[in-house]
Amino acid sequence: MCARCNKCFRSGEFCLCNCIKEFDPGIKFVFLMHTKEYKKQRTGTGRLAKNTLIDSEILVGVDFTENKRLETLLNDSQYFPVLLYPGEDAWTSAKTGFKETVGNKKLLALIIDATWFCSRKVIEHSPNLLELPKLSFSGSYRSIFTFKHEPRPEYISTIETCYYLIKELQPLGLASSSDPEPLMDVFKQMIKDQIRAENERIQGLRPNTHPKDWKYRSQREIPDYLN
Repeated sequence: MCARCNKCFRSGEFCLCNCIKEFDPGIKFVFLMHTKEYKKQRTGTGRLAKNTLIDSEILVGVDFTENKRLETLLNDSQYFPVLLYPGEDAWTSAKTGFKETVGNKKLLALIIDATWFCSRKVIEHSPNLLELPKLSFSGSYRSIFTFKHEPRPEYISTIETCYYLIKELQPLGLASSSDPEPLMDVFKQMIKDQIRAENERIQGLRPNTHPKDWKYRSQREIPDYLN
């Protein structure tokens, strides 16, 4: 078995570090990663986003009410903290007054990185998060993550969330002018690697690794939008 990379946590043959191109988004991204996500999904898109976005961080837990690092960040006067969370009371890039409300501060964007079930657990155990201003998208997006089935089609991955948020905030001057495409580039490579590994499993070149693998016997083609 190939050893895992210490940076991207993927097996050696699927290491994505050569595909990662760091850039400064002009936003401080903090990923609140559920403990299960940290332990079981070590190759998730939150880690890829963290490795791509300069000055981003991962905080692990379920209850963030007394997280010292988060408390320090929230009390830092250079930041305007927001929780990426939908709702009628959420700011969007299209709402009048958002740029003026942020002012000269740097956005501190908190993103819960977990399954949707575990995300609800984080919210339940961390009521302090809902006390923060909320930020959502002004546009509608669909995920290209074909290997993951979300409860609703508009639910997108963590790395896509960062990408679309940067794109929406750039015209307001609340994100840097750096090209965010490195996020999607490494994400697309990850998906292509998954398709390749799945096809090789079906061909008998790799062992089954999941109890339900026997259900999936049709090989997939790599979609044009991934190339």
